[in-house]
Amino acid sequence: MAQLRIAMAQVNPVVGDLEGNSALVADQAHRAAAVGAHLLVFPEMVVTGYPVEDLALRNSFVSASIKATHALAERLAEEGLGDLPVVVGFLNRREGVGARFGQPTGAPQNSTALLHRGRVALTSAKYHLPNYGVFDEFRNFVPGDALPVVRVRGVDVALAVCEDLWQEGGPVTAVRAAGAGMLITLNGSPYERNKDDVRLELCQRRAREIGAAVGYVNMAGGQDELIFEGDSLIVDAEGDLVARAPQFEEALLVTDLRLPDAPEPAPHAREADGIRIVRYTVSADPVAPYDAEPPVLTPRPDPVSDVGEVYHALVVGLRDYVRKNGFDSALVALSGGIDSALTATIAVDALGPDRVHGLMMPSRYSSGHSLDDARELVARQGITGRTIAVQEVVDAFTAGASGAGVELEGLAAENLQARVRGTLLMALSNQEGHLVLATGNKSELATGYSTLYGDSVGGYAPIKDCWKTLVWELARWRNADAAERGEAPPVPEDSIAKPPSAELRPDQLDSDSLPDYAVLDALLDAYIGTDRGHGELITAGYDPELVARVVRLVDRAEYKRRQYPPGPKISSRNLSRDRRVPITNRWTP
Repeated sequence: MAQLRIAMAQVNPVVGDLEGNSALVADQAHRAAAVGAHLLVFPEMVVTGYPVEDLALRNSFVSASIKATHALAERLAEEGLGDLPVVVGFLNRREGVGARFGQPTGAPQNSTALLHRGRVALTSAKYHLPNYGVFDEFRNFVPGDALPVVRVRGVDVALAVCEDLWQEGGPVTAVRAAGAGMLITLNGSPYERNKDDVRLELCQRRAREIGAAVGYVNMAGGQDELIFEGDSLIVDAEGDLVARAPQFEEALLVTDLRLPDAPEPAPHAREADGIRIVRYTVSADPVAPYDAEPPVLTPRPDPVSDVGEVYHALVVGLRDYVRKNGFDSALVALSGGIDSALTATIAVDALGPDRVHGLMMPSRYSSGHSLDDARELVARQGITGRTIAVQEVVDAFTAGASGAGVELEGLAAENLQARVRGTLLMALSNQEGHLVLATGNKSELATGYSTLYGDSVGGYAPIKDCWKTLVWELARWRNADAAERGEAPPVPEDSIAKPPSAELRPDQLDSDSLPDYAVLDALLDAYIGTDRGHGELITAGYDPELVARVVRLVDRAEYKRRQYPPGPKISSRNLSRDRRVPITNRWTP
């Protein structure tokens, strides 16, 4: 058995920032070299950021990625890092292959490059292209057909990309035939609730199947609606967890391993399971014995409940959306209710109280206790709060419409209040440069319980993928977490305890229009999350009349969801990229 010090860089690149991402790689390479790493591996598409989506279809972008990757190899050598083999993900082009039916022109590939001694020594491309959920990689890439095996300090290390580990066959199957002592996969694996356990079990199963250690390096940070939580890890050939990086932050995971000596002479296998095996030798001789450092095994934040994990994901998603898109501050409409209170709390944790602004906009139907709760939240969290009463504006609008012969009543009058508020929010955004945060939750979006151009306005929606019941759980968790640290709970208890209401008419409650949220959310999750039809939902025990009503609400609200701001994905099926149904649709399930 030979010793090998593996460094896996769990970093947060920005899509399209090739220069900044290259600098990120160089910085981590200096850190890895300083601790004596023998091999440094980065996540999927780190040079370009991930996912690049249709940027992959622009020849200029593909060319820029290739140029940046070669320049990065030269830069590492110029900075004295040429002897450290560095593996990066980048956007490459499959040369010599014309366009095929159903494949993108120009043959772009989600690729891996080994940078060594000032050059790109070896490249390969992702074999399995995911085309489900948030992924459209058949649209953007063509597949590769090779398994790269790098000999480092007398150990053969195979390389693959993300989906290649999740699918049967292909590169993973070829690892055993190649005689590799370790497989490392480069990943851009988005966060989903409970996915960390699934990921670990996958790595353990694959390690046992191929008889080799498995390293899984994942990126961190937010990219539009996706959150990458890191959670990079290493398991040995028996599937035992050896090392694990933290969640939701950048880290360099350095691990000393004992791995099988590479076969001598090198195996003659050139192909397995239709995959070409390509090899490159960095160093054939094993390293002299050295004292290994103890592995890093970062504990999970809460082994009992994952609510805290979800909360951290939402904070990361908002923080990176603001930072990467050049905003300095956020603006939240504060109603005194739980949704706006949780949204403001997430914003404060993501940005700091000095960068969060709360706007209270009472109308004649706003209760005194709601305004008190909103003021209490401002005081507890130290954000900038101001009040603009909307009734005078609403009355002026109503009078103007009446003068033109239009009498606004019922739902039209209720929604006018919400739209006046939305207009004020966007006016302040334009005037002062704040990012407006929409406060709607997943239950409201699913059933259409929101006002277009009213409470749906904004540039980002932090709790968009959270059922109402989860909103309450998150608020209670955040308060409990604060209490454990000896801090004042940030969310007023009255905002959590009181019955939810839009307060657009006298004594209005959500329960006037919607079923109890515990029942509603379970039904919505069954219909949206697993695509159960009307009959299946009734068989599962739901009231037939309730099923018909809820399904109708969901289907009729698709046009509203299409116009809602982006927000962080934390479930296995959100209401945008994961679920795509026609707006014009007469099918009744």
